[in-house]
Amino acid sequence: MTAEERPAGPEAAPSHPAPQDSAHRAARRDAAVRAAATQGLIDPDRPVVGLLDVAGIRAAARELRAAFAEVSSPRTDVLHAFAVKACSLVPVLRLLAAEGLGCEVASPGELALARAAGVPAARTVLDSPAKTVAELRDALAQGIAVNIDNPQELERVDALVRAAPSAAALPPLGLRVNPQVGGGTIEALSTATATSKFGVALADPGARAWVVRAFLDRPWLTRLHAHVGSQGCPLSLMAEGVRQTYELAEEINAAAGGRRVESVDLGGGLPVDFSTDTDTPTFAAYARVLRDAAPGLFDGRYGLVTEFGRALLAKQGLILARVEYTKSAGGRPIAVTHAGAQLATRTVFAPASWPLRVAAYDAEGLPRTGPEVEQDVAGPCCFAGDLVAVKRPLPLFRPGDLAAVLDTGAYYFSHHFAYNSLPRPAVHGFTVDGATGAVRFALVRPAQDIEEIVEESGAAQRDALTGMVREERS
Repeated sequence: MTAEERPAGPEAAPSHPAPQDSAHRAARRDAAVRAAATQGLIDPDRPVVGLLDVAGIRAAARELRAAFAEVSSPRTDVLHAFAVKACSLVPVLRLLAAEGLGCEVASPGELALARAAGVPAARTVLDSPAKTVAELRDALAQGIAVNIDNPQELERVDALVRAAPSAAALPPLGLRVNPQVGGGTIEALSTATATSKFGVALADPGARAWVVRAFLDRPWLTRLHAHVGSQGCPLSLMAEGVRQTYELAEEINAAAGGRRVESVDLGGGLPVDFSTDTDTPTFAAYARVLRDAAPGLFDGRYGLVTEFGRALLAKQGLILARVEYTKSAGGRPIAVTHAGAQLATRTVFAPASWPLRVAAYDAEGLPRTGPEVEQDVAGPCCFAGDLVAVKRPLPLFRPGDLAAVLDTGAYYFSHHFAYNSLPRPAVHGFTVDGATGAVRFALVRPAQDIEEIVEESGAAQRDALTGMVREERS
């Protein structure tokens, strides 16, 4: 990247950036698709590629920071920790860190990625419902904040804290609670239901009193964490969960006679509108909803942590796939592409919850024109349901065309489904020169080659099982 393209530090971010203009976003996308075709990032031998809009990522990070700055007292310490699971690619984490964001991690692998990206331990938060003793010990030793999920985990942390050289050197340690405010339209992503596996269920008999006592007995327990859910959850439901968590913090501090809970982790989960190029709802709108629900949370007495993922990255990426064949079945056209369940896993298996837009381009990367025809956009996986779109009105695809699966910057590049041993595609970031329209690409992750697939599938242990048979016979 040139000096002009290099991400600015947090101090360089505008205080009140305007929401991204959908027309500019679409124009950058069109330019990137055209350049990917002409520069050979996608061709008959490389029929699928992922693209990430660097300007879009930077703008989203700045909008998030500005949204919370607008509703918070200047005294409020805010850490925006990107949910690594949403896009577990080291260069992306590095870019977000340059824009002032930290990382929220939920596994040793995600923690290793954050470290590889250079994210400081002090800007990293560990969440997981199944942390091992070794993971907890490592986090405390490295100074990584931990959100404790349940009473048994708290007992483990008790033992580790007793063995620590000094309680003063401990990172922020919090307790995750489940306000049990209900679920959204996607059950699998609703984490504040009555029976959710996450956190301490506050409405269960005796649970609230246990939480208060846990804080009173542990001066080092200083953070509350709650996360209501993500896609499919309305803002009102999320805000209600935050309000109840804030009220619990106030109750704990009143019982302690002082400021025992110092910070509140609000989670993330802002839903994304997958039907347009517009960011709806915006971070600014959500921040105002939270402030209205719990104004005391933003008056400077509490530090804040957020864990946004999808809302930051979804609209900054697209999957570009070559149309290998076109055909018809039952009178309906079908475009067979190289992007299916191996990349758009959630969309293929739960299309009602995860619909994605598809844009049609010709072989040169120019938007395809012509009458729209209802057609299916199919993937390469060997099962009938591998469909990214069904009966979608689009200009009729032709072999060699490019199908762009939009809004796939989060959860689509870094969660490859290895069906049929299909390789992971390359992912490139792109910038578009505003003056000349020139597009530059930077490799974020190289394409997986066949040799890697073979190696991962145990090639080095080829004779392991037949050797056991020979031993049985001897």
